Amino acid sequence: MKKQNKFLHIPQIAGGTGAFKKYIENNLIYPKEALEKRIGGTVLLIAEIDDNGKILHVEIIKGLEGGCNDEAIRLIKNVRFGGVKNKGLRLKAKKRFSIKFKLPVENKVNYQIVNQKEEAPSKGITKTYSYTIQIN
Repeated sequence: MKKQNKFLHIPQIAGGTGAFKKYIENNLIYPKEALEKRIGGTVLLIAEIDDNGKILHVEIIKGLEGGCNDEAIRLIKNVRFGGVKNKGLRLKAKKRFSIKFKLPVENKVNYQIVNQKEEAPSKGITKTYSYTIQIN
C-alpha cells in the first residue's frame, strides 16, 4: 500500500500555541455586561483563513451572552497568521479556536485574631478569641 503525500499546509500563528495563549491573555477585555451578569465559560469559534494568513470569516460554534461572542470574534480577527504555499495552489483553511472567559474572583475571606485575653485561673485557664471577617 502506497503512502499518500499530504500537501495541505494550514497557516500557523507566529510563535505557536504559547504565543496565541499569551496574546489572548494580554488582549482579552472582559465585557462589562458579562461581568455584571457573572457570565463565564468558553466560546468556540471556527475561522476561515486564506493562504496569506488573513482571517476571512469567523463563525461561533458555541457562544456566550453578555458580549463575550463579540469579544472572541474581535480577538480572532486581530490574530496574524503566517502565509502558506501549497504547491502553487491558493487554498483557504478553517481552524477551530476556544476563548475562555474566566470570571475574576469576587470575594475573598480573610480573618485575623483581633483580641485575645486570658481569664483568671479560678477553675483553669480560659481563652477568649474574637474574629473579624472582611469581604473585599
